[in-house]
Amino acid sequence: MEEKVSLYVVPTPIGNLGDITLRALEVLKSVDSILAEDTRTSGFLLKHYQISKPLHSFHIFNEHKALQSVIQKLKEDETMALVSDAGTPGISDPGFLLVRECLKHNLKIECLPGATAFVPALVKSGFPTNRFVFEGFLPHKKGRQTLLKELAEEERTIILYESPHRLVKTLEQMVEFFGNDRLVSVSRELTKLHEETFTGAVAETLAHFQKKEVKGEIVMIVSGKDKGRINED
Repeated sequence: MEEKVSLYVVPTPIGNLGDITLRALEVLKSVDSILAEDTRTSGFLLKHYQISKPLHSFHIFNEHKALQSVIQKLKEDETMALVSDAGTPGISDPGFLLVRECLKHNLKIECLPGATAFVPALVKSGFPTNRFVFEGFLPHKKGRQTLLKELAEEERTIILYESPHRLVKTLEQMVEFFGNDRLVSVSRELTKLHEETFTGAVAETLAHFQKKEVKGEIVMIVSGKDKGRINED
């Protein structure tokens, strides 16, 4: 007899609601309940696809407290789907703790393939994709400059997430630690109406975004050290 799946990790669209997979919709319709990073955001998605399921909050501020209660429900044969506001749970979003705890309790997990913001940003940057390092969000304060110094020496393509109100500051610090000429590709509002990708030297990219109000979630792709030309292997 095939082992029953207890937890489904379900990627959701990063912008365009049409990017959800048919399998993701089937799973969301089949589970007993859904764990959501923001029940309002997920509620909008479910309403769009006419899915009605109980929604429970599961986010970075309550995941430690809620963890054991969720595990207990899963052990009692409830099936759940974990979703984040956008993209794949666990990638700079809640998910890691729950997956680890499920494995400790021998609860079966399935992670569906689907949207992840850094993949289209990486591919369209034109930078080498054979070797890359994903760093997610930089620390806001402690350890930030130390990490930037380390990344300045990284030879692989670097992937970062950033918020719109911190983008200019991050680019200013990249000028300081990476130099004016390191290539960077900044994608924002991916899959949405006002999607933009700007690729150029760090100093040029900084000047571009200093002139405008930056909106939307940001993916930054930085060329590795001494990989200073687009499409260079």
